Parts: sequence; structure tokens; C-alpha cells
Amino acid sequence: MAYTDKEDLPKLYDMVAKELNVAPSQHTEEPFRKILGGVTTVVNGLGTLRNRLSDSHGKGAKAPVRPSARHASLAVNMAGALASFIADTHQERKIVNLRTPS
Repeated sequence: MAYTDKEDLPKLYDMVAKELNVAPSQHTEEPFRKILGGVTTVVNGLGTLRNRLSDSHGKGAKAPVRPSARHASLAVNMAGALASFIADTHQERKIVNLRTPS
């Protein structure tokens, strides 16, 4: 999968989701479509949070809104759960591909 340093977090996630077959559009079951669509929304929110309110690109201490510790905890835990899901999905795909005869 080719990418450049121009893609933002939502675009990178979209690329990975399609590659791993976890994009909402790749599923027919409504519960999976809803959950995976929610993940896309979370990724967009995390990217916005980082860019607007963090010390990385945002205004940091000068930001108009300071997230509370509980908001930071939610963001970190959501990001961790998503990273774990992506890694687990990738690992499962590797195992399935090894078992599939060429």
C-alpha cells in the first residue's frame, strides 16, 4: 500500500481499513457497518483533537478548550483499542494467507 507524508490520519485509516477489509462499505451486516462506521468517526475525532488541541500541531496551552483528564483517558483508550484491533486484524490476515494454498 503506497502512501505519502501528505495523508492525514483519517485518510491513512481509510487506506488501512480498506486493505484489511474492515471498511464499513465492505460489509453487508448492519451491526458491523455501524460499528466500523463509528470507528471511522472516532478516527476523525482523534485526528481533530490532536491537530487542534494538542501540543503537536495545535495551540497546546493556548488552546481555547483544554480537555480534562477523563477526555484524555477516553482518547488514549479509544486509540489503543483501535490500534489493537488493526494489529490483530493484520495478524489474522497473515495467518489466513499462510494457510491458503497458492
